Amino acid sequence: MPVVHRFGPYAFRIHANENRAAHEPPHVHVESGGHSAVFWLMPVHLRDAWGYTPREVERIRRLVTANRQLLLRRWDDFFDEEHRP
Repeated sequence: MPVVHRFGPYAFRIHANENRAAHEPPHVHVESGGHSAVFWLMPVHLRDAWGYTPREVERIRRLVTANRQLLLRRWDDFFDEEHRP
């Protein structure tokens, strides 16, 4: 699970088995302090969150939205694909 981006306490990760095997669209796992969340990238949308307050989830959503292009590039590079929003 490579870290593809960091912002403050948040580590943005891509799980290697969640593209071809699971046929999942581009998304990131965000982790900090034992909490986690998963956001779809096209469009940015919360899939699941564990342990974060609604306020933290909103902060992370804003970070994902602001860095969406970078996160999509990292997804594409990791899986050798190309997604155009």
